[in-house]
Amino acid sequence: MSLSSRLSAAASAALAGALVLTLAACSGAADAATVDADGTTTIRYDGSAGQVTLPELADDLGYFEKVRLEWVGNSTGGPQSIQSAATGATDVGGAFNGAIVKLRSSGAKVTSVISYYGSDTKAFGGFYTLEDSPVTEARDLIGKKIGINTLGAQSEFVIREWLAREGLDADEIAQVELTVVPPVNAEQVLREGQVDVVAISSVFQDKALERGGLRLLFSEVELFGEFSYGSYIFRDDFIEENPEAVADYVQGIARAIRWTQVTPVDEVHARYTQIITERDRGETPELVPFWKSVGVSTPGGVIEEREISTWIDWLVRNGELEKGRFSADDIYTNEHNPYANGTYEPGSGPDGEPVDAS
Repeated sequence: MSLSSRLSAAASAALAGALVLTLAACSGAADAATVDADGTTTIRYDGSAGQVTLPELADDLGYFEKVRLEWVGNSTGGPQSIQSAATGATDVGGAFNGAIVKLRSSGAKVTSVISYYGSDTKAFGGFYTLEDSPVTEARDLIGKKIGINTLGAQSEFVIREWLAREGLDADEIAQVELTVVPPVNAEQVLREGQVDVVAISSVFQDKALERGGLRLLFSEVELFGEFSYGSYIFRDDFIEENPEAVADYVQGIARAIRWTQVTPVDEVHARYTQIITERDRGETPELVPFWKSVGVSTPGGVIEEREISTWIDWLVRNGELEKGRFSADDIYTNEHNPYANGTYEPGSGPDGEPVDAS
């Protein structure tokens, strides 16, 4: 079996497993949400060690009115996060949009409600090699190893797209070995020579570059420009049963994203440091100074059709999704985003106020 087929099978198996768990959870973990006497709904979510997620920021900024957050632990990656949401272990999850399309194709009834991460000129994912590496172009990767955070997620899609654009055919791409490397270990694994190229993003990328000795092979921005890659999802039954809570969650996240987009970076760092320090989870805010941007390309995380359709088309082109199975409109909604539904002007601030464009 070719590498391409093995990767597709691995991703499909993981998401098929999520579907089985989803069906099993219908009468178990996916019970009705907890609603307090004041009408506040508890939303269970997963976090990220040493970093501040957007729900945590929105909560700290006081943007939620009808939502109370309950942290259930930290996620190891997007596929795990959306599987947890699909099975009812959590209420909301976030992942690469291509993985969400795959999850939907497996039969899970979930909907994307807001973008939450992506690539812009300040923050983007890159594929790096050592400065003195003989790897300088795509063809040099035939027979080599690339470290990515997980199979079936964004990095796999991006590297395969880049290899194809650079002229490698399917058989040649199949000879490029992808191996799973946790983001926290990516830099070390590359420097030790265990892989020839590694995907590094966000604060891990900045910290690695500060130490020097790495060379950028290509970046996500080179492929797609400024582009939101991932979104938060809810189960459709949760949305139906808790419409006010979902609406409040989305507007809070949208305003938190907008806050990061219009607030000086040193103020964001100070706020993130305070949140991490005060939540007392046995972690340090050492990664905070490397934060530059959430990378979301639209004001307030409004989902653009192309951010979903790109991956539907990609999966159809690669024979992993039946053409016409569903469209982007079947998978996402901007209904509750205040920067899309008319509540705020798209260019306004987190409270709808005018923002100085200068």
